[in-house]
Amino acid sequence: MAEWSWVAYTVLEVLIAVACCLGNVLVVCAVCIGIRDSLREPTFCFLVSLAVADFLVGVAAVPLAVLLDGWVSVTSDLCLLLSCVVLVLTQASVLSLLAIAVDRYLRLHTPLRYKALATQKRSWMAVSMCWTLSCLLGFTPLFGWRNDSSLPSNYTNTSSPSFTSPPCTFLSVITLPFMVYFNFLGCVMVPLLVMTVLYARIFWSLQGRLKESCPQAQASLLREKRLACSLALVLILFAICWIPLHLMNCLLLFHGPEAVTQGTLYTGILLSHANSAVNPVVYAYRIPKIQQAYSQIWRRFLVNIDCCHGVEQVPRSRTSSRANHTQTFGSGGKTTP
Repeated sequence: MAEWSWVAYTVLEVLIAVACCLGNVLVVCAVCIGIRDSLREPTFCFLVSLAVADFLVGVAAVPLAVLLDGWVSVTSDLCLLLSCVVLVLTQASVLSLLAIAVDRYLRLHTPLRYKALATQKRSWMAVSMCWTLSCLLGFTPLFGWRNDSSLPSNYTNTSSPSFTSPPCTFLSVITLPFMVYFNFLGCVMVPLLVMTVLYARIFWSLQGRLKESCPQAQASLLREKRLACSLALVLILFAICWIPLHLMNCLLLFHGPEAVTQGTLYTGILLSHANSAVNPVVYAYRIPKIQQAYSQIWRRFLVNIDCCHGVEQVPRSRTSSRANHTQTFGSGGKTTP
């Protein structure tokens, strides 16, 4: 790839990383501070989990994506570990979305038992299970499903003076069969299909209930439908942003390196990372509670800025009045011109 293209790619990655960090920190603050008792609702617990995963994409996955492009030379084991971190964060996002879909389905189809089932303790246990399973699935290459074909012939003899660590790239340690058959088809597509079925049943049930319910019950059902639409939009955006990169991996596996240009591959990587920066915007425009919490946080921020300016101006006014007082009496009671 040309030098200017690499510079553009790096600049875009930096902007995406900053947007991921700032936007998702705001989401966590909005849910944990701005919305009263929100963490007692399982949906918001899972939204926090998703926001944390998106935040870590900006903190870890994006910098690693830039570095794991042949810019660092480390041992194969360390290169593999760093590459697996990206897989863990992706899997955490998928499982958080799946937990949200299951929660909305249970809320709608088991309303009488839902409060007893979806306690705060169980919600955080589910979040812990999502992250534990994400680590197990993401770190699978560490247990042997790795790419050793790119290692130099003298890799086993690390004490040799001619040994040098090869440049670390993602596909130098992660195999394409693993990315296609295990990660894409097993860890991404299966949950996406399950979520699609769940949301289809949710919307079908809501549509039927809206037709049969009285006007008083329709307001609650409409709020439920709006939230389900917002969460389904998050799912659709995830699929739009991530599936192109996985399809490129399929082309690389079945048709070789010539099937995908380097520029196209980098575009797919940027699109996948941009998904983590888009989610906070979706929450702001589609979920009223988070929208109100954003407004509260923004107002508090502006009030704090005004208070800081006020505190600075008071000492300055006192200092200037003392200077005028000293100047007046120092000149024999006459003011200076």
